[in-house]
Amino acid sequence: MPHDETAMEAELQAKGLTAPRLTPALIDAQIVGEAYHVFPGTTLTVCALTLLNGFLVVGESAAASPENFDAEIGRRIARDNARSKIWALEGYLLRSILARALSPISAEG
Repeated sequence: MPHDETAMEAELQAKGLTAPRLTPALIDAQIVGEAYHVFPGTTLTVCALTLLNGFLVVGESAAASPENFDAEIGRRIARDNARSKIWALEGYLLRSILARALSPISAEG
């Protein structure tokens, strides 16, 4: 979990904010697999994260100067970029669940 997420999670807990929300642990728990590819002759690294439901989230990285390319750093950046997309997807899902819970059930179905 990135340091800024750790600090934010600690702050939210310290303030007693307990309403339904996403946590770094929940985001990480969605990831069940990961695969990487570096396109030959480039610095373009792609990370595909497989989520619990089978959906794939893709992140990428590329060094502006090939001399600065480091495969390990490229993988880490690509993974971080893919993982950051999970927040938006899970946020949308949670908001949809909360909206359904708050809306009155229609007698018409």
